[in-house]
Amino acid sequence: TRIVDGSSMHLTPGIIDEHSHIALSGVNEGSQSNTAEVRMKDVINSEDVNIYRQLAGGVTTSQLLHGSANAIGGQSAIVKFRWGSSPEEMITSDADEYIKFALGENVKRSRATSSTRFPDTRMGVEQVFVDHLDRAKEYAKNWTNYNSLSARQKRSTVKPRFDEELETLWEILRGDRFVSSHSYVQSEINMLMKVAERFGFRINTFTHILEGYKVADKMAKHGVGGSTFSDWWGYKFEVNDAIPYNASIMHNAGVTVALNSDNSELSRRLNLEAAKAVKYGGVSEEEAWKFVTLNPAKLLRLDDKVGSLKVGKDADIVLWSGHPMSLYTKTEQTYI
Repeated sequence: TRIVDGSSMHLTPGIIDEHSHIALSGVNEGSQSNTAEVRMKDVINSEDVNIYRQLAGGVTTSQLLHGSANAIGGQSAIVKFRWGSSPEEMITSDADEYIKFALGENVKRSRATSSTRFPDTRMGVEQVFVDHLDRAKEYAKNWTNYNSLSARQKRSTVKPRFDEELETLWEILRGDRFVSSHSYVQSEINMLMKVAERFGFRINTFTHILEGYKVADKMAKHGVGGSTFSDWWGYKFEVNDAIPYNASIMHNAGVTVALNSDNSELSRRLNLEAAKAVKYGGVSEEEAWKFVTLNPAKLLRLDDKVGSLKVGKDADIVLWSGHPMSLYTKTEQTYI
């Protein structure tokens, strides 16, 4: 048995980043409004030095997401940062499946010099979801009817055409795949919740969600989590109303709140992002620490395995030189 002297150190579960784009050789398939068929699992780059840097910041698990060029983006990959391992060894094989949706300026190409791809407006973004989910509903109906036929009936019936995009959306409709949506503006947050409810499912997570404080009560009622930035604002028009109290307000309204990075540098300092929730809104240290550990584990439906120190869970643990939310603390050791 190896014994590690943890005297004067602080032991915590590994940090979990709900929203990251590191260690990928491709992030955006921006050709269509719906690219549900592409998979982040196919483009994991296990030699990205950022993996080592995440571990040096105490991050052990992350959701690697498609970009936000499309209303309906690609399928996510949930990984453990195993430095020196293959892409296949990094993937959490028994995790639930997720997909990236996106709203707002990125989707409608607000800053593009030339764009001929639909949609061009926020109204059009909503229509993309409705149109493709309607198609997926019809696709599901056709396959369900075909599969209910006897072998004899099938011989005289045209088999429905298999469609990778619609197959993925059908997984959402039947609850086998969960949606993590890029979001900023309250009107669109509200819109996507209503679209989901119309088609009989719930949005799992709104990421960025910088106007979440305006609709926190509606989010709690819908059952959606919020994975937000701690104090980013003003970097584009739809972020002008962001406030650093966003996380605490959503938390106090009963929303499961996480703090994500969306940035390879910020992700190795998520322990300090948690500290900001104590400063802005008076969240307790214990609850603020959950914003980067247990709560993102809940949003990724992995809280039975990671996110806290408990007998029976994975031993993803971090030893810190001092208080984990102190500016002067360093990660001493990280275990996967």
